[in-house]
Amino acid sequence: MLPDYEIKKPNDKRIVILEFVLILVIFQSAIFLLASPKEEAIQFRILAHSNTVHDQLEKEKVQQEVMPLIQNVIDQAETTNEAVDNLKKLEPTIIERAESIVPGKTITFKKEYALIPPKRSGFFIQPQAHYDTYLLTIGSGRGDNWWCALFENVCFPEQEEKEEEKVTFFIWEWIKSLFS
Repeated sequence: MLPDYEIKKPNDKRIVILEFVLILVIFQSAIFLLASPKEEAIQFRILAHSNTVHDQLEKEKVQQEVMPLIQNVIDQAETTNEAVDNLKKLEPTIIERAESIVPGKTITFKKEYALIPPKRSGFFIQPQAHYDTYLLTIGSGRGDNWWCALFENVCFPEQEEKEEEKVTFFIWEWIKSLFS
């Protein structure tokens, strides 16, 4: 007969933590696979002539005029190459419309390799890197420009932060009111 001995159970806390970490890794992987874009999107950027309020307003007017044209091209194209070809055909029209809004300033619309800052689209975060970009430059394009909002999902202008309400605790406020 074997002598009696104590059977030790493994520490259940370690197993629970390990399972939790494994579940988090699985969810993160699923989110990454489902949220990442399948094809690299075309990037757009508008540079204003300067950082003055007038030039920034001109940039916004150009953006509002040009956005429907570009959106139409992107909606009709089935591939990125087809969209690029259609944008080449549309280039004179885009320049003409921009010049009608900003008379007297040179307008250029060209495809180049430009630095795009990090952007968030849903769960996907696009890292900062150089991308093929369509760049519409108004005048010298030397202003401290934020990344334009040709499309809301591509880039957002800087927004002022709203002041949040001060957090108060009911019981603490009640106690303070007793002594005041």
